[in-house]
Amino acid sequence: MMPRRLITMVPLLLVLLLVLVLAGAGFAIKILWWVAIAVLVLWLIGFVARPKGSSGRWYRW
Repeated sequence: MMPRRLITMVPLLLVLLLVLVLAGAGFAIKILWWVAIAVLVLWLIGFVARPKGSSGRWYRW
């Protein structure tokens, strides 16, 4: 038989693990939002500040 203390600790450890996973995912998602905003700002700056006398595209694809 398992000790009573171990039986009560397992659910607590599982909840703590779930909290850590969700907090890590939230942090990663927040960072990705900031990266997406930075890329959008750079794209808009490149769109507005086009070189004069070119075909109108500042990128090469």
